[in-house]
Order: sequence, then structure tokens, then C-alpha cells
Amino acid sequence: MSLHHDHLLAMSVEGLFKEFGAKKVLHDVSIEIAAGQIVSLVGPSGCGKSTLLNSILGTLLPTAGAVSIIDAKGARNLVREPGRDRGIVYQRYSLYPFLTAQENVAIGPKLDETSLPFRLFRPFAWRELRRTHLDQAAQLLEKVGLGDAIHRYPHELSGGMRQRVAIAQALIMKPRILLLDEPFGALDEATREDLQTMLLRFYEDNIAAKRAGEDPPYTILIVTHELNEAIYVADRVLGLSQYWDWKEAGYDAAPGATVIYDKAAPIYKSTDLKEYERFVAQREEIRQIVFEQAPLPRLGEHVTFWENLDPNITEGILGS
Repeated sequence: MSLHHDHLLAMSVEGLFKEFGAKKVLHDVSIEIAAGQIVSLVGPSGCGKSTLLNSILGTLLPTAGAVSIIDAKGARNLVREPGRDRGIVYQRYSLYPFLTAQENVAIGPKLDETSLPFRLFRPFAWRELRRTHLDQAAQLLEKVGLGDAIHRYPHELSGGMRQRVAIAQALIMKPRILLLDEPFGALDEATREDLQTMLLRFYEDNIAAKRAGEDPPYTILIVTHELNEAIYVADRVLGLSQYWDWKEAGYDAAPGATVIYDKAAPIYKSTDLKEYERFVAQREEIRQIVFEQAPLPRLGEHVTFWENLDPNITEGILGS
């Protein structure tokens, strides 16, 4: 473990570079996320946020560097391909229209743990396992607020309800880290706020688990373009940007985007009123550092999360 702290990591990105031919997209990206953190990732259009997510997911291999998923015992697993230790939910949910919400959530373990011959030739074992999968799916749908809608089909659900199903569909695989790629971008404001509150409840579950000596169940990296949301739902904000002083760093041409902002965000409870004025200063700081093209920040100047851990700010996962 390269960090000077005792918090068990869930994911590590080390010196990641990604190039597409002559186009340099990601430059020396390094990120370490502790188990139970909910981390927001923001950045200008074209900075490589999706490229970074796909590298973590394993659908895109880096040009150099490595992504590792660290299990609850501290063992590092190098990412070379997609695996069930990572889950992803996109802005556009992909549910099977011919399956109920419960069946949509249960489809993952069905495909992962069984085969067609198993289901055909071991019907009694399959029936019992199927019941287990459906029970797990029902529990997760209750968790995301859809306990009364488990038998509805996607066309009978609102957009926000379908997105909750998609999140439950990812969580049933018990990923070490869940990636959310603009998950609420297509939703109306009221529905978006409901789902933001759901993430805050996940964080509270993480705190409760840690205090009980258990592994926090939800580690999340969420990409969002909405800065208020980025600060509100997360305990930490990362800024990925191509706008940094690479000339000062000795480069003759733009080498790609890297992490130029990494600071704690205030912890909110799911029952707190959403008071935007509490994070106006940080929102403006992020806007100026990550999104403005001038003045260009020096590399590392605002990447201070691990060096400046303040127990008054990082109460919860890192401060409990």
C-alpha cells in the first residue's frame, strides 16, 4: 500500500496513461479510494472521464500503468478484463423489457452462477438457487425503495424507478466498487434529488458497517457534470482535466488529462436539508481550477486529500 494511512483501499489506479494513436487522453492518473467512500469525478467535456471509467471497468486497457481492485483482505487483483468485482450503471439504463424488476435484478447471478445444462439437467438445484436469487433481488429492490414494484415490468416504471432497478442490478453482484456514469443526468430534478438521498443512505450504511467492525458494502465512484451534486453526494471530489500547466512541468505538447483536484467534501446526512450555500465556496473553487483554462494550475497543487485529512471534515468512513 503506497499511502501513508491505515484505511483499507478498495481500488488503486497507478500511473495510468491512455493514448489512441497520436492522441494523448490520460496522463499519469493515480487514484486510491478507500472501502466505503463515495467519490465524485468531475471534469470538462473531452477530458477522458469515460476513458478512465472504462479502464477501471476493464473494457479498455491502458497504454501504461495499472488498475487494481483490492479485496477486503487487502489482496490486489490487477484489472485485465471486466469482472464481477466492478459494476457500472450508465445514464441510460439497460433493462430487459420482458422481465419484471425482480427478474431483471436476479439475471446477473443467474448468468454468473449457472449454465444452461445446469438449469436443464439439475432442475431441483436450479429451482432452489433461483429462489435464493429472487430473494436477494427483492431485498435489494426494497433497499433502493422499490419494494412495492418488484413484479412490475420496465414499461410500468418511471425513469427514476428504472434507474433504481439498474443500480440494484449492479449491486446484487456485490462489486468491490460501483461506477456510476452520469446516472441521474436524464432525470427530472425531484427524481434526481430522491436518488441523491439514496446515495447518502448508502454512505450511512457504510458508516454503520465500519463501526460494527464489518467491511463497508458500498464503494462508489460517480461521474457527474453537476457540481452541486458532486459535492452533495460524495465525501471527496476528484477533478480530471486537460487544463493544467504542462509547459511548466517541462512538456512541449499537451500530454493529456490528469487529476488536478482531489479534496474532501462535507458529509451530509440523508435527513439534512439541502443547503447549497454550505458548499458555494468549494463549487466555485472546483469551477475555477478544473474547468477554467486560465490561469492554469500547477500539477499537484490542489491534489491534497490524503495529505490534509481533517477529522472534522472526513467524519464517517475516514474519521469514525
